Amino acid sequence: QVQPVESGGGSVQAGGSLRLSCAASAYTYNIYCLAWFRQAPGKEREGVSFIHTAGRTSYGDSVKGRFTISKDKAKNMLYLQMDSLKPEDTAMYYCATVGGSWFGPCPLFSAGYKYWGQGTQVTVSS
Repeated sequence: QVQPVESGGGSVQAGGSLRLSCAASAYTYNIYCLAWFRQAPGKEREGVSFIHTAGRTSYGDSVKGRFTISKDKAKNMLYLQMDSLKPEDTAMYYCATVGGSWFGPCPLFSAGYKYWGQGTQVTVSS
């Protein structure tokens, strides 16, 4: 199955932590770029964090220093560790993947991704 499947969302108080997981099938279907996006009601979808299968990572400015993206090749899993959560982090979080190349950069925008999960809700209360 190429479509990613997210899990791990929930409700937490500000300052708390959550870890999102995504079954991404990256190494089975020649996926090179994996990403987390989020979308809050009434807002555009926002890129949160990106990782290439070679290990290169990048983060959106609003989550730098608080969120950590990682992957487990053996398990075909993608993770997002979210610490020091803020109410403004409240959104539906989506895992997305796309093919590419070993040396190429990963897209930093949603239109660059081909496969999307159904999303998992994260709610942070103040």
